[in-house]
Amino acid sequence: MITGKYPSLRLRRNRKADWTRRLVEESSLSSNDLILPIFLIDGKNRIQSIKTMPGVFRYSIDKLSK
Repeated sequence: MITGKYPSLRLRRNRKADWTRRLVEESSLSSNDLILPIFLIDGKNRIQSIKTMPGVFRYSIDKLSK
């Protein structure tokens, strides 16, 4: 049976500084990466609320340009 010896010195990157953590991170997500969907409906001068999504509305194209 082969047994390994745990190294007495652990060579780890120093990640105390923010810039080093950002350098080695695999992915990052910020508010700039998010997209707000816009829902459209047929017609003119119409705004319709979406019941299952409070605060989100469907807009006709003429209302969208404002």
